[in-house]
Amino acid sequence: MMLRRPRRLRANKAIRNLVRETKLNVEDFIYPLFIVEGEGIKREISSLPDVYHFSVDRLEDEIKELRELGLEHVILFGIPHDHEKDECGSEGFNENGVIQRAVRRIKEVDPEMNVITDVCMCEYTSHGHCGILNEQGYVKNDVTLDYLTKIAISHAKAGADMVAPSDMMDGRIKALRDGLDEAGFENIGIMSYSVKYASTFYGPFREAANSAPAFGDRKTYQMDPANSNEALIEAELDVLEGADILMVKPALSYLDVIRRVKDHFDLPLAAYNVSGEYAMLKSAVKNGILAEGAIYESVMSIKRAGADIIITYFAKDLAKMLKEMK
Repeated sequence: MMLRRPRRLRANKAIRNLVRETKLNVEDFIYPLFIVEGEGIKREISSLPDVYHFSVDRLEDEIKELRELGLEHVILFGIPHDHEKDECGSEGFNENGVIQRAVRRIKEVDPEMNVITDVCMCEYTSHGHCGILNEQGYVKNDVTLDYLTKIAISHAKAGADMVAPSDMMDGRIKALRDGLDEAGFENIGIMSYSVKYASTFYGPFREAANSAPAFGDRKTYQMDPANSNEALIEAELDVLEGADILMVKPALSYLDVIRRVKDHFDLPLAAYNVSGEYAMLKSAVKNGILAEGAIYESVMSIKRAGADIIITYFAKDLAKMLKEMK
């Protein structure tokens, strides 16, 4: 038998680039932005190094920096004042709320920036859960759909290009699609958090968004980390209800799920490289435990698993790395 020599295709950088099976592109990334009430605020989030809270008036420089790096997609998370929160998250659909103002400002600064908005209630409710509660503290699914639809329509009116419901209520994609269409926003896309697990890797995000539940947990509506067959059920329902993009969240501990969803459905697939994943790697790199290349390698694994789109706090770091690699 002839001796195979795979090393021939690793002989130099040019050849390695030529035959590389999976490639990261700056166009693959969506960068999360945390928008807070107030003025003059650019404040580093303690559990997310190099990630900041921004007030609306400080967004211009950040958007321009993202554009200079070649990044063209952002996803927005809003944090109202505590005294503005109530049991039904009404600040979430306030036409002059923090996200609505942020969308308008970003579109003033850069009309071509693709603005995606998180649609959920946990940042806006006094109890920190993702929907309307009954007397026993259980989230009422169908009543919550009406409020989520109000939030999505208010984001579309402000100028959002796409909405991303993260609540994990049953039937939310159909509710949002019908509501957006009836309001005249049939061209607004829906990127669904189709497969969202009840994960401990969300810890830093909950600090950043001030959205931890005041009691209990979210295990009655977010998925059990032990289940992957269920992921296909959730994704299929979203496909049938009209989602434009599917998502798996978290990413690194669920690469097998990303692969399964990608193999079963033809829609574009996003994966959320979540806050805990970011914080661990960022800390390891800053403390000299790992080289910076670990960031590239970890995000490459998400793309290799099948994700077409990656929401990641590493987007700016990766954009700089990719420029240096050229």
